Amino acid sequence: MKKETNTATPSEGGGGRGWHLARNELEEDVAGLEYALMRGFEAFGRWQGECLASVMDISASGPENAMLHIIRMHDRPKTIKELARLTNRDDIPNMQYSLRKLVAAGVVARHGSGRSGVTYTVTEQGRQVTDRYADVRAALFIKAIQSIPELRNRLKDAAATIDLLTGIYEQAARHAATQRHFNQSS
Repeated sequence: MKKETNTATPSEGGGGRGWHLARNELEEDVAGLEYALMRGFEAFGRWQGECLASVMDISASGPENAMLHIIRMHDRPKTIKELARLTNRDDIPNMQYSLRKLVAAGVVARHGSGRSGVTYTVTEQGRQVTDRYADVRAALFIKAIQSIPELRNRLKDAAATIDLLTGIYEQAARHAATQRHFNQSS
């Protein structure tokens, strides 16, 4: 039996063979996943911003919100190097801007001086904000997850798959950077 080909356009929710990134079945599957990741990333960022805005009067991006929660994770101080590693980011100037914004909002405190001696912690206000955020998250998002049978069982597999793909994307990015530099010197 021949597999039916998805001819949906990206705007219709699928990659489909009509898309230049989907020239065969494997590329179609990968393009579909990548397109879903793009949409999911944007939806997740909007969710984070709206959820945080519901508990605090701050205009924060999804990555800034994530940074606040990562700083609080395990209730111990974090350096910018740790934050970069934990969030898989390398845009240190943007991270520094976000940290200044969180400090100015009173939810994060900066301790120490110098490049390696600076750490960040949540303030008491930051603790209250992140606790209220967790409450709103539980009431809205977690409750929605619980209402979908079997979704909870798929979350660990999805996280493991995304972690695996993150490693593959990182390796491919290194190869692409090497190829770019090789092509520029030729």
